[in-house]
Amino acid sequence: MQPPLTVFFMLLFVLLCFLGSLANGFIVLMMSREWLRQGRLSPSNTILLCLGVSRFSQQCFGPVYIFNYFLHPVEFTKSLTRQIVCLHWDFMNSATFWFSTWLSVLFCIKIANFSHPTFLWLKWRLPSLVPWLLLGSVLISFVVTLFFFWGNHNLYQDFLIRQVSGNMSHREWNRRLETDYFMPLKLVTMSLPCSLFLVSILLLMNSLRRHIRRMQHSAHNVQDPSAQAHTRALKMLISFLILYAMSFVSLVIDATVFIPSDSLWYWPWQITLYLCMSIHPFILILSNLKLRGVFRKLLLLARGFRVT
Repeated sequence: MQPPLTVFFMLLFVLLCFLGSLANGFIVLMMSREWLRQGRLSPSNTILLCLGVSRFSQQCFGPVYIFNYFLHPVEFTKSLTRQIVCLHWDFMNSATFWFSTWLSVLFCIKIANFSHPTFLWLKWRLPSLVPWLLLGSVLISFVVTLFFFWGNHNLYQDFLIRQVSGNMSHREWNRRLETDYFMPLKLVTMSLPCSLFLVSILLLMNSLRRHIRRMQHSAHNVQDPSAQAHTRALKMLISFLILYAMSFVSLVIDATVFIPSDSLWYWPWQITLYLCMSIHPFILILSNLKLRGVFRKLLLLARGFRVT
């Protein structure tokens, strides 16, 4: 029998995953519908589709790992199922970080105004490069997954099966492996997309500051369409920055602090790890005019059914 607080956090985690799956599934459904109707997608919608698919897949496989580890920590650690789920999770997690970064970079290039030749070239070329950027992200994620798989299989399994000594417990070895191998690997593989994401936000903020200054000097209304577009994009990126930073820091902490399944903090920590992929799709829906309109109609339709 689980303690009431553990059951509460477990149910909260399930609810968070369910809502995130609905939001990501809605994005995938709408983007796929537009693709079938028009035969093509805009660069931003292409990234949205890829991001929705990767996150929806994460929220399907992630809980399988978490509940199996919670219910059968020792047996699941040595099982083939763990290797398959971890392989899928590592690939999708890396791809999700890259897709999110390219979406932010695309927003920055599309809205920001700079006269530098490099920026103008990117503004002209980046939309047509989106399919190649996505393909490159998939290939990078595949290579990263191989490193994680090597760490999970060759080091972890070999130690557990053949080299477990009486001087080091399973928990001590797990923490040592996470600290010495997985944490540096996570830092290296995630630092580049995080840096690109931060650069895109800084460029957008600088562009907005320069635009407002020009409007003030020319005695125009500061709330012109360009400034409003800057502000909307900046609000969305800053809200995502908070979630992005939480997700990045959580993954790093997860590699350094081993939280066993019988700990009271196990489920609150899983909620923290899944917070970004569950909340960010709602931000994307509300920031997209078409998605927001359909989503609002669905909510009104659901409210109408509930009233009747």
